[in-house]
Amino acid sequence: MPDTGPPELRGNIFEIQRFSIHDGPGIRTTVFMKGCPLRCVWCHNPESISPEPSLAFDPRLCIGCGYCSRVCPRGAHGMDGTVHTLDRSKCAVCGKCTEHCYAQALEFVGRRVSVDEVMNEVLRDAPFYETSGGGMTLSGGEPTFQVDFAMGLLHAARNHGIHTVVQTCGYAEAAVFEAMMPLVDLFLFDIKETDPEKHLAFTGVSFRRIHQNLRMLHDHGAAVILRSPIIPGCNECEDFVAGIETLATSLPNLAGVELMACNPLSESKVQRFGVNPASRAPAARPNADLVERWCERLRAAGLRVRNEPSSRAQTGD
Repeated sequence: MPDTGPPELRGNIFEIQRFSIHDGPGIRTTVFMKGCPLRCVWCHNPESISPEPSLAFDPRLCIGCGYCSRVCPRGAHGMDGTVHTLDRSKCAVCGKCTEHCYAQALEFVGRRVSVDEVMNEVLRDAPFYETSGGGMTLSGGEPTFQVDFAMGLLHAARNHGIHTVVQTCGYAEAAVFEAMMPLVDLFLFDIKETDPEKHLAFTGVSFRRIHQNLRMLHDHGAAVILRSPIIPGCNECEDFVAGIETLATSLPNLAGVELMACNPLSESKVQRFGVNPASRAPAARPNADLVERWCERLRAAGLRVRNEPSSRAQTGD
């Protein structure tokens, strides 16, 4: 049996999604890792931002039993009559309130797992990878945020002959991507904005490092698909697609370009994870005709558009 890496190597994840078809070629198992250096105003996985576990609360499911208020050691939960209240500033995310929440209104999101535990899940679908050209995808959050754990998973997948994909925002030290390159068959590289000032406003970080890493991966022969979310009210504009066209055509060996439609279902997570609505750009689907016209523009520029954005209901992190 091939070595799956050090069993003591552990990391934080919040989901393992099997039979995924949107995170790389073929049928895939996507490992969603916790922790992200960006603060995108449209983030559709707010539970992925913190590297630590997160508490989800869905008031629609709460039956007002008061169990959580009785067991919370810090008084974060309370009852206003039969209405549950949650003061997240007091919450230590200890998980006690979730242990007997029979209505499942409270959920502990995130767990610490070993490389072996993850690979046991990934290997369950090995026959599907072989027949479809699929494999394992590391997503998040941001996989490079937990670089040691990500490297352990990639080594294990390589030992088992499993195709590997890393979905990344590109914001890490160049040395991290240099170390990953021999273990990654395909990078799904998110470009959220090409204008430096807008990028900083939308994501909280500079575009410069991301651009440098993208060019470094390309110039060193890595397989890279450039992916860009289209967010109404943010980057759903001609300037953005023009920037994508300019950037992509300067990288002649790109494996492709993908424009992704925003997923409005992410709005349901705003309340569940205590996100301040004022800090977010409301999620809404972009104009499908407009995005299709942009796809045709990119094709006319000689770029390989990997999918029809109107058929997608996802966005980058």
